[in-house]
Amino acid sequence: MSGKMILVTGGARSGKSTFAEQYATAHGKLIAYIATAQIYDDEMQMRVTLHRERRPAEWSTYEAPYADEMTIKQAASHADVVLFDCLTLYTTNLLLAEATPKLRKERQSYILTKIDRLLHAACSSHSTIIFVTNEVGLGIVPDNALAREFRDIAGWVNQKAAALADEVYLVVSGLPIEIKKMAVNLEKEVR
Repeated sequence: MSGKMILVTGGARSGKSTFAEQYATAHGKLIAYIATAQIYDDEMQMRVTLHRERRPAEWSTYEAPYADEMTIKQAASHADVVLFDCLTLYTTNLLLAEATPKLRKERQSYILTKIDRLLHAACSSHSTIIFVTNEVGLGIVPDNALAREFRDIAGWVNQKAAALADEVYLVVSGLPIEIKKMAVNLEKEVR
């Protein structure tokens, strides 16, 4: 049996993680949660605590700010559903990591290659893999180069994930909308 890849996107506090958790519960009995957040301050500690308290105790949790394809494979080997929360924080972690190349073009290539490996591991899994991500490109243009680079990379990451996903949900004001089947496929339309 082949698994599925699901992408859940939306703005901050849109309800995307709650929806992803509900989706996971509805589609699996054994659930693994891959958390990518790093705690640097009290506010982030509160966010992480809220997520931990909301998750059922029987879910397996992997604290993996630098998750890779092996993290996906390991979690999927013990679960019907793997919830990866979130691609945006993971991208941030890679962007700011010491091991990441310092030249912009090399850095972007490095991050997108890591993302490709992660997504392809998810696609080859027999489990359902749910990726949560933030839609960051709808706001104002950031005022500094690093923030603009992050926004660009996050947009490319989301495009890659959406292209590979079986289902893509946009969560707005707590309301999930399945958008992949609504998308226009110009390649088919032109023929």
